[in-house]
Amino acid sequence: MDETAALWAPIRRADTLVWQAATVLNTGAGVPADQVQAASLRVRRRMGLVKRHGGTLEGALTHVLKVTRSDAPGLFHCDTHLDIPRPNHGLEQCVGQHRHHERRTTGRKRGTPDTVLRGPVRLITSVASRLQRWTAAELAPSHVAAWREVRQAVRARFATRAQGLRFRRDPDAYLRGLEQQFLTSGLPV
Repeated sequence: MDETAALWAPIRRADTLVWQAATVLNTGAGVPADQVQAASLRVRRRMGLVKRHGGTLEGALTHVLKVTRSDAPGLFHCDTHLDIPRPNHGLEQCVGQHRHHERRTTGRKRGTPDTVLRGPVRLITSVASRLQRWTAAELAPSHVAAWREVRQAVRARFATRAQGLRFRRDPDAYLRGLEQQFLTSGLPV
């Protein structure tokens, strides 16, 4: 017990600082963003002072400071813009479940490219189909204009991907086609 007594003080200090940082980041809605940012900066400064006396934990505290410094600009968007929900890892778990089920059904080790192309449609469909069974009448689009906008966005992503594939298959032919389009467009050379 006496041999490890010297190790406990740095662990207690580091644990206290980590919990303080978690408390600052877990403030409820309604606290002004500048107050949350100032409190976070105070905790990070304390952590910087304590890390010198952290012994074997100095490397871990340095890493925490490095990560929080690089993430700091994006940590407080939900405090500045009230329409952005606070992170609770629910969305991350939802996307992870979708990715897991997709890998199991397709047999792929990685996610399919369709997730990028049809992401907004596939993810919402995946979540909604787990919540309840839908009838054909419920699946029919009620807002045809919105449905057409989504379809147009999906088609645009497919067209962009197709151009990339054409370029990778035969770059010379793709570039010749672009040159031909430019020359026939009537723009001055």
